[in-house]
Amino acid sequence: MVCGTRPELIKLAPLLRHFGQDAALVYTGQHYDRSMYSQILDDLPEPGRFHEFAVGGVGRGAQLSQAIHVVDEVLRAYGAGAVLVQGDTTSALAGALASNANGVPLVHVEAGLRSHDRAMPEEHNRVMIDHIADLCCVPTELNRRNLLAEGVAGERIAVTGNTVVEALDAALPDSDGQQAVLDRHGLAVDGYVVATIHRPENVDDRVNLETVLRELARLPLPVVLPLHPRTAKRVAEFGFEHLLTGLSVVEPQSYPAFLALARGAAVVVSDSGGIQEEVSVLKRPVVIVRRSTERPEIEGTFGTLVTPDRLHAEVLNWLHDIPGHRTRLASIPSPYGDNSTSKLIAVAVERLLSHAPALAAP
Repeated sequence: MVCGTRPELIKLAPLLRHFGQDAALVYTGQHYDRSMYSQILDDLPEPGRFHEFAVGGVGRGAQLSQAIHVVDEVLRAYGAGAVLVQGDTTSALAGALASNANGVPLVHVEAGLRSHDRAMPEEHNRVMIDHIADLCCVPTELNRRNLLAEGVAGERIAVTGNTVVEALDAALPDSDGQQAVLDRHGLAVDGYVVATIHRPENVDDRVNLETVLRELARLPLPVVLPLHPRTAKRVAEFGFEHLLTGLSVVEPQSYPAFLALARGAAVVVSDSGGIQEEVSVLKRPVVIVRRSTERPEIEGTFGTLVTPDRLHAEVLNWLHDIPGHRTRLASIPSPYGDNSTSKLIAVAVERLLSHAPALAAP
């Protein structure tokens, strides 16, 4: 399994538990903030082998080149029955290209997502990975249709759900643990908004970042903002520290602590892809501050997509009947499946390998 970011580690954890000592994990170091990485690593199941590198902190092209090189070296040294990559990161693309170069069957978990937005770097990554993968494990039927429309053969596609459901269920604290997190921050259930903002389209654009921060500060409830390292860097660079004074800024949270915050929030505001999935399990509404989304399954139910200038108005729409929305969302099933995803992926991988040609020894 090849990955390099915190969300990938979270979503791969159920598969690491399933495969156990048969799995090797290659962590490229694409996310080089140690605090965010170590919070997740401490909770990961121990793989059979663990290879850690440090390709972060450089430009995207150099990062891709370095990541391909380190994965290639691991494959040449140890061999593999298959390479599994998750999602649409630079590390996932690197794992896919190294797998292809070494003639190793490639499995893409969370395949078939499409934003149809070519300005999004991740869109290019996910399309390329899907088209060289030997097995595309798609979360939903919509994702399967996306691939079929692009000419991907049906026998290369398996509808499995998303491992985020298992990862969340394993990490979510019990009711006492959730209350402890809220108490630590002085919060009450449904009495606050939690926000995460980190995507380049929002934080690298001076106007968009200022708009998002001002719109959050205008909300009638306290806003808890776990400050992503990228966002913190841009706030300092643009001189926007004064815009944080109206917000409750906290350090990036551990995964269980963040889930507790999201579960108790009246509304979640985010530009994260993973959070769009998580709210469908937590049964909370999300205002998605993005130009486009590759997860349209939740629009109109758990989430609404808005531009930065519409953030305040859309959150107010969700706040007008918090108990009613909580009751209504609780009855809507997540489009991302249940706790069987890792087992379904494992069955599909075993079927793939039973038909794969024998590989030469490295």
